[in-house]
Amino acid sequence: MFRRFLKLPGTPSPGEKPGPPPESSVGETATVRRIVARLEAMPPEEARYLAGFAYVMSRAAQADMDISDSETAAMERAVLELGGLDEPQAVLVVQLAKLQARTQGETEDFVVTREFGRIASPEQKLALLRCCFLVAVADGSVSAEEASVVNQIARELDVTRQDLNAVREEFVERFSAIQAMRRREEPAG
Repeated sequence: MFRRFLKLPGTPSPGEKPGPPPESSVGETATVRRIVARLEAMPPEEARYLAGFAYVMSRAAQADMDISDSETAAMERAVLELGGLDEPQAVLVVQLAKLQARTQGETEDFVVTREFGRIASPEQKLALLRCCFLVAVADGSVSAEEASVVNQIARELDVTRQDLNAVREEFVERFSAIQAMRRREEPAG
């Protein structure tokens, strides 16, 4: 679904019959089908934007090789607020994005992020970076791995170092390295 929304190579063009459904979709429930139909009814550019946004957030969450429940909840909130979706749709979009990030990983990371950068405004790119940090901090701190992935995402989105640093500044006290330094500076009690 994400490949089709993002119009990535290897996806059928409009009107072209797709191949047989992947095994995972054979057992879809009627509820899932209704949600997918609602997403497919969105204007294509909105669906592309939302799919890319959710995927890149999942990429940031997957940086430490684990997407926690709190990170998932943060992604769902972002998709709810930015996508104008209802909760079941937001949950589905995030679950699909997480699955893609876990299974496709490095294969799709650069391609999807660059495609998102192509369709997003500078403000939308910064909003995505902010959400990536919000997802990373959902577990209490931003790890070095998560910070590194967000830096890479910013480069792939062609966000300037100055703009990235402005977003990073909002979260600086939540970086694990800063937190560790602050603990060492605290007087023994």
